[in-house]
Amino acid sequence: MSHSFEWLIFERTRVGKIGCTLPKLDVPEVEAEATLGSDRVRKGLDRFPQVSETEIARHFTRLSQWNFGVNQGMYPLGSCTMKYNPSLNETVSGIPAFRNTHPLAKPEHSQGVLRLLFELEEILAEITGLSACTLQPAAGAHGEFTGLLTIHKALQEKGEGHRDTILVPDSAHGTNPATATLAGFKVKEVASNAEGRIDMESLREAIDERTAGMMITNPNTLGIFESEIHIIADLLHEHGAYLYMDGANMNALVGKCKPGDMGVDVMHLNLHKTFSTPHGGGGPGSGPVCVNETLKPYLPNPRIVKEGDQFVWKNEATGVGRVHGWNGHFGVAVRALCWILTLGAKGLREHTENAVLNNRYVRKGLEGHFHLPFKTETLHETVFNDKNQHDTGVTSMDMAKKLLDFGFHPPTMYFPLVVPGALMIEPTETESRGEMDRFVQAMVRIAELAKEDPEQVTRAPETTVIRRVDEALAARQPILRWEPESN
Repeated sequence: MSHSFEWLIFERTRVGKIGCTLPKLDVPEVEAEATLGSDRVRKGLDRFPQVSETEIARHFTRLSQWNFGVNQGMYPLGSCTMKYNPSLNETVSGIPAFRNTHPLAKPEHSQGVLRLLFELEEILAEITGLSACTLQPAAGAHGEFTGLLTIHKALQEKGEGHRDTILVPDSAHGTNPATATLAGFKVKEVASNAEGRIDMESLREAIDERTAGMMITNPNTLGIFESEIHIIADLLHEHGAYLYMDGANMNALVGKCKPGDMGVDVMHLNLHKTFSTPHGGGGPGSGPVCVNETLKPYLPNPRIVKEGDQFVWKNEATGVGRVHGWNGHFGVAVRALCWILTLGAKGLREHTENAVLNNRYVRKGLEGHFHLPFKTETLHETVFNDKNQHDTGVTSMDMAKKLLDFGFHPPTMYFPLVVPGALMIEPTETESRGEMDRFVQAMVRIAELAKEDPEQVTRAPETTVIRRVDEALAARQPILRWEPESN
């Protein structure tokens, strides 16, 4: 049941209404069908909404107010790193010379743009302790795919095409095994131990002559640092395999340590997570890939190189080819570089320290109220679950819904899969102590309500515009296209 009601924009249509008046055409009219062909020309916009400016402004304003964003409150989505995005980043990315540039502009007309991209690649390589970087991948999973393509190409060049298996921990991001499969590899799972880290005995048993590499997230999806990563790297290298690091959780490492120093050969970063670019609603993303000197020749083409005092595009004969229609999401790159240069080396270290401190503060406040399946120390995020509430009939999903009534976005739910009923919480470094206190108090109150009045939790949310919906039905039978009602 809804507290309010909003027509679809299509249902507001009244024939003849317009939202703006276009100026008189000041160029000669062209007969489109004769120029392009009748099969390439839209015949009309019969179903296009016809509404006034007032209606369209109010419609989308209402929808935006009913939604939840990081400008309204804490967004504790574990693994997603939903930090506040500084307005300065938006201002810089909106500079006309950046905003209006075209990806097909000649290098001599876009030297500033190329310099920005070139310098960002160098900075990201320095942050990761690796040799080179490409900004082409459009998101994290796309970065994973690109990184595995470089491994695949390197193995082919060495005549080791028989290496067709990628090792993946059981606590990995779901994209890891999917990416490995898409890149043409088989997947072999490696178990976790009681501490929530990779079980070294399981790893030793899994490595063989067919192992191409291993995908590892560090800190892992439980927020736990893989303290034996250097041993893992040595084991893989001894067997001729590569170590890929999923950089989704780099918010816990930037400025403090470098994956390249741990033995990582290739990794992706999420500019839209660690480096503060907004990514709610599914985009935009950016998943740059950094590699060591051995894999550098296999990065995607084209690459930006500096020749004299000019920046130019160059194709390498050994590269894996283009992986993006253009050369990455430029606006995201601008925001990320602005974030990095604003903070500087000292600021980046402090942002990492604050992210870890904030997580540990929230963890301490929730311990005892929610079950902690792994007692191991965590860095930037912590995974709880609903085991303490089992006897009340209240689930993690119920508590997440109730959290909406307290004005907070729910944490990441039911992930990672190694923790049944998971509540994955990441406050990030941009939250104040006061906001975290509000969040902890809300979560503790929900835990109390689960015991005192379970029904109040299981029927939540009660204060949102849209109440509880049938999510299974919505997932299995989504209505993605509006159709007018027949008369």
